[in-house]
Amino acid sequence: QVQLVESGGGVVQAGASLRLTCTVSGRAFSPVAMGWFRQTPGKEREFVATITASGRVTYYADSVKGRFIVSRDNVKNLVYLQMDTLQPEDTAVYYCAAGYYGDSQALYDYWGQGTQVTVSS
Repeated sequence: QVQLVESGGGVVQAGASLRLTCTVSGRAFSPVAMGWFRQTPGKEREFVATITASGRVTYYADSVKGRFIVSRDNVKNLVYLQMDTLQPEDTAVYYCAAGYYGDSQALYDYWGQGTQVTVSS
């Protein structure tokens, strides 16, 4: 089993930055790819970013490319999502997930409970 806990969400103004952290515990962390997804009420959960087990390769949704950066620390068992130039449309509950590298929810077996990010205009 893998347990995931997100933190770092909050309420910010447009243009601000936030860094989300996903703390991973349970089975060996390093071989697992990690992803970030987000969801707003009434909408399906959507892909944000993913990172390979080694951390060398990343992939982003077009909507966040150039503004968000995903990274990981395999020693500390942490995954980060640095979010810059936040916009109101980034408002959502953000989830981290563990599984296989890619942008489909079906690739991920384990999910956190989510952290709320609210961006005001």
